[in-house]
Amino acid sequence: MFKHFLTEMVSATGLVMILLFAPVAMASSLDNLAESLAKIRGEVEELQTQLDAEKEKHGTRIAALSSQLADLSVEERRQKMSIEKLDLSIEKLTADSREAEQSGETLKPVLSEILADFKHYVLTGFPFKIEDRVKAIEDLENNIEHQLVDPNKAVNQTWALIEDEIRLSRENGIYQQTILLDGEKVLVDIAKLGSVFLYFQTRDNRVGMARRAGNSGWKFETTDAASDIERIAKLFDALKKQIRQGYFELPNPLRK
Repeated sequence: MFKHFLTEMVSATGLVMILLFAPVAMASSLDNLAESLAKIRGEVEELQTQLDAEKEKHGTRIAALSSQLADLSVEERRQKMSIEKLDLSIEKLTADSREAEQSGETLKPVLSEILADFKHYVLTGFPFKIEDRVKAIEDLENNIEHQLVDPNKAVNQTWALIEDEIRLSRENGIYQQTILLDGEKVLVDIAKLGSVFLYFQTRDNRVGMARRAGNSGWKFETTDAASDIERIAKLFDALKKQIRQGYFELPNPLRK
């Protein structure tokens, strides 16, 4: 009987202990749940903050791209006007040459005027191999002046020079030329995109671009921005691999 009583006491004690510890276990579980909820809430707030930051960054980027698009539109119109002027020069040259086929002397002043305008266009325009392009014009001027070329043949040569200029405005590629950089003449590799963008790399790993300097022409400037350097390097790499189409992010030299 005593043994039965002892067994009942142990069972009762166990039940009391379970009842006593149950609220403690439940409280601990609620604490863990509250802690988990707080952690999740913190993560949600952090993600919301990141999302808001990305939205703001995206908005800023869209605004910047819109500004660059406007710059490019202005430059495109400028280039179209330049090409139209060259086309008009060709038309004028053709018309004048037809009217003056019998007289070479009549053609000389017409050619001189057109070549003078053409040389001014090259000297004040896109800074790609200006010395070479001007030399070709001056050589023709000299040949006409000293009667080393027949005026009718000079008309064809002038026409060819202007057509070369129009072709340059449509070509992309890598070239070499000497530029004025920080007051010194430096031989560099050039990445030319039409007659709008021109980027360069020097032998001592400086990178930069040609930028419009108001009405005084163009100026070559280096860039220290790591993102710009990386983008220009990717452009050079693509052009070296003969990749002339695709999506490229590039620093905008037209930006004020």
